[in-house]
Parts: sequence; C-alpha cells; structure tokens
Amino acid sequence: MNVRIVTDSACDLTEAEIETHSITVVPLSIRFGEDVQLDRDEISVDDFYQRMAESEELPETAAPSPGAFAQVFQQRLDEGADAVVCINLSSGVSATMESSQLAAREVDGDIRIVDSRSVTAGLGTMVMAAAKAAEAGSSADEIVTLVEDIRNRTRVYGAIDTLENLKKGGRIGNAQALLGSMLSIKPLIDISTGVVEEAGRQRTRKKSLAWLRDKVAEHSDEIETLSVMHAQADDIDELITMLSAFVDPTTIRVGVIGPVVASHGGPGLVGLCFTLRS
Repeated sequence: MNVRIVTDSACDLTEAEIETHSITVVPLSIRFGEDVQLDRDEISVDDFYQRMAESEELPETAAPSPGAFAQVFQQRLDEGADAVVCINLSSGVSATMESSQLAAREVDGDIRIVDSRSVTAGLGTMVMAAAKAAEAGSSADEIVTLVEDIRNRTRVYGAIDTLENLKKGGRIGNAQALLGSMLSIKPLIDISTGVVEEAGRQRTRKKSLAWLRDKVAEHSDEIETLSVMHAQADDIDELITMLSAFVDPTTIRVGVIGPVVASHGGPGLVGLCFTLRS
C-alpha cells in the first residue's frame, strides 16, 4: 500500500529528515504585527530568532487554512497515494488539526487525521515513525495504530525563562497559577497530554535543568528515544552533559525549536521529549 505522510511545521524536523522520508510539511503562519510569513517557507528559523530578539512585538502564530491542507492531500493522491496520514500539532494548543479535518472532508480519498497531542520533537518523533512504516509498506490502519501507540508513550517537558510569550499567545492552559509569580521563578511545564500544564517551579535556571535531568533519570531504564530541543539556549550543552550520566549522549537527538513553538515558549526554552518502551 502506498501511504504518504503529511504533518505541519510544528514538527521541527530537519530538511534532511523531511526529504529523506518524503514527508510533506504544511506551514503555519508567523506574524510580527501586520507582517505575516509562512514558517520556514518565507521566514527561516534563524531569521525568526533574530527578528524576535529585535522586535518590540511578540510573534503570533496562525494555523494553516483548510485549503492549504486540501491542496497537499489532493496532490499526494494525484501522485498515486492510496491513502494519506496527516499527523498534526496537538489540538489542545492549535486549530491546525481542525483545519486538516475540514480539508479531509473536501477531498475525495482515504485521508486519515491523527492528533499527536504533542509539540516539536514529540510530534516529529511520531511523524518519523509513521514515514518509516510507510516506507516499509504498512497500511494506513497500521500507521495510525502505530502513531497512537507512540503518542500514549510520549512525554514532553519544558523549562522556560519567561511566561510572557505563553501569556500573550493564550497557550498557558492550566498553568495560569504561574503568572502571579512569573518574575521570581523559572517555570516548568508538562505538555505530555497535549495542553500546557504546570509541572513545577524552580528559583534558578540551573535547578530547572536539574529538574529535566531528574525526569530522564526517573525513566532512564524505560526510554526508547530521547530528544532535546531548545530555543537558542546557550546552556544546552550543559544539559546534555547532565543527561549523559543516565543515557548515552550519542543517542540523544538535539534540535532547535522552530518558530511555531518558540513563538509561545519564548527565547531560552529547553524541552525534553522521550518515548517510553512499550
């Protein structure tokens, strides 16, 4: 069966990963004031960070239109796909999945929409697994089952320097209590369920990184894959060194968080994503 994999630009996969596994990425939009650009198509990751540092306005994001997804779905079918599996950014923080669902209803073909309930490397890990399964000849049903299984075993945690971006972007979720003391703490968040939850508070950045390390230590015997993602954090090597006491550092996937998540998490955000063995 010829199944094609589609996702959105919150997956934070590299261009090499996308091209090697024939993954189609539908971009979200990034807005600074009145200026709107398509993530990665019209604004690169490096340009985004430079602009965020220089701009007085915080960036905002917008989901792709149903039409953008519909066009991609139809193209993949026209190219001979028997089915399309589209894995999206968590519906708990974005309208992206809703757009893909609307698009699926407009296209005459076998289109499967899966909520990753995750962000950045959490989403990316599922997309990569789906793409590799598609390459191996798995059916759409088998790929959806695989992704849903990985989703249930995925944990995502973050340590952020400022809640300003989350607050303005409206993605604070159940971590509202953090806002009252946002200047005096280093917030820790849990996005494992697909929404932003408060996971803890630390007084210093170093203690926040130690908290992330302890999360890995707690599950070190169970971890199947581990990714460390960051929003241009200058202490990322320090975290990798801390994690190396519990996991082989050569097995850690390290990447930069793209504009979609960094718009809300803010500069300096560090995230852990790991999948537990089944």
